[in-house]
Amino acid sequence: MTNKGKLKDRARDELFSHINRCAVLQAAEEDQQHWMEETMEYLAERYPDLADTDLQELYTVGMRFCRPAIPHGRPGTQAQDDVQEDSVETEQEPAAVGSAGESDAA
Repeated sequence: MTNKGKLKDRARDELFSHINRCAVLQAAEEDQQHWMEETMEYLAERYPDLADTDLQELYTVGMRFCRPAIPHGRPGTQAQDDVQEDSVETEQEPAAVGSAGESDAA
C-alpha cells in the first residue's frame, strides 16, 4: 500500500472514530451534513497531503456510515419501530399457544 493509501486509511479511521465519539449517528440528517462539512475542513488541515477528491471520498463514506442500509437503531427510524412491534407480537404468541394447549388438556 502506498503512503497516500495509508494516509487515507488513517484519515478514514479517524473520521469513523469522531463520528462515534461525537454521537453523530443520533443527529438529524441536516446536522450530520453540517458536522461532516466541518470535520472535512479539520481533516483537510490535519492531512494536507490528501487531495480534494480524497476528502470528497471520505465525506461520502462518512455519510454512508451515518445512514446505513440497515439503521443503527436511531430513535424514530423505521427499523427500531419494527423491532419494537416484533417484540410485542412475540410476547403475545406464547400466551396464545399456552391457551390452546390448556384447552386440549381439559
